[in-house]
Amino acid sequence: MRLPLDAENRAARFGHGEPCPGYEGFRGLDAGEWAGRTLDEVAGADPAAVHAWLTDPRYAPPGGESVEALIARVGAELDGLAAATHRAEVEQAVVRAAVVHALELPAAAFWRLDVRPESVTTLTGRSGRWNLLVGQRE
Repeated sequence: MRLPLDAENRAARFGHGEPCPGYEGFRGLDAGEWAGRTLDEVAGADPAAVHAWLTDPRYAPPGGESVEALIARVGAELDGLAAATHRAEVEQAVVRAAVVHALELPAAAFWRLDVRPESVTTLTGRSGRWNLLVGQRE
C-alpha cells in the first residue's frame, strides 16, 4: 500500500497531475509528512502513530488531515453537486470517505471498506439521500 499519490504518480495513473480537476473537494487524503511512503515504511519509523491513524478517525498524520476531516471535505463536495450525472477518477480513500458520508456511517467504518484500484463505485440520489449501487456489471 502506498499513501496518497504525488503529482507525478497521479499523472502516470490518471493522465494529469491534478488531484481531481473540477472536483477539488475530491482530492485524496492529505497524508502530510507520510505522503509517497508505504505504510510499512511509516510504521517502521513510528508504529504508534500508524496505529493511532488506523484506529482514531480524529488522528491526523504530521502535517496532514484526519479521516474525519477527509470525510467532511468529501461530504461537502458531494452535498454541493448540482443535480446531474458526475464522474470523477479519485483515490481509494476518497471512495471510502464518500461512502461513509453518503450512507451516514460512523467515521470508524472508513477502514472497514475495501476499494479495489481502478474499480467503479456508484452513488445515486442527491444531498441528504444517497444510495450505493453494489454489484455493478461492466
